[in-house]
Amino acid sequence: MKAAYKVDSKEAFDVSRAILQLLKLLKNIVQTITSDNGKEFAYNQEIERKLNILFYFAEPYKSWQRGLNEHTNGLIREYIPKKTKY
Repeated sequence: MKAAYKVDSKEAFDVSRAILQLLKLLKNIVQTITSDNGKEFAYNQEIERKLNILFYFAEPYKSWQRGLNEHTNGLIREYIPKKTKY
């Protein structure tokens, strides 16, 4: 099981497919997802339905509402800088 995926694009289909793939084995543990308001999360209802979770959107410019996500992104960027071919 992978802990992260590099998606081919920011298209909603690619992002939702990666989220579903990453969380399918954890669907009995994960209860909610909170994302930003990007277009890449347009398939949020499909993710909610397939994983049986609640999908929330953070308010604009309030990154602390997605604290774990922001922290994890920082940890990933220590090892894989942006624009690195992975």
